[in-house]
Amino acid sequence: MNQPGRPTVDDSRPIFVQIAELIENDILAGTLPEESQVPSTNEFAAFHRINPATAGKGVNLLVDEGILYKRRGIGMFVATGARERLVSKRREQFQTQYVRPLVTEAAKLGISGAALVDMIREENDA
Repeated sequence: MNQPGRPTVDDSRPIFVQIAELIENDILAGTLPEESQVPSTNEFAAFHRINPATAGKGVNLLVDEGILYKRRGIGMFVATGARERLVSKRREQFQTQYVRPLVTEAAKLGISGAALVDMIREENDA
């Protein structure tokens, strides 16, 4: 059973990827500022009721990307510049996953770039 306000993992994607994204989201939101310590893999495992190895795989994914780094004997920390790297990564993903398909579909429907921008503005103002 989920606790209110507690982020949950689901079966739609690998759990370790979701753990990495939860950490990324906390970095982007400022909850985990640069040079702050990240909860341990055991804390993630207990909180989300998952295997510590799975939590570790999610953390290590971010280490491999240079988002987190390890201080031997102390724990994992958010790297300097991590937020900027994440913003850049997420913008690229946003363009690939949403903008390109949107523009492609608009072209199929004969919607001009200007009309598409107007539609987005209308949605944004609603």
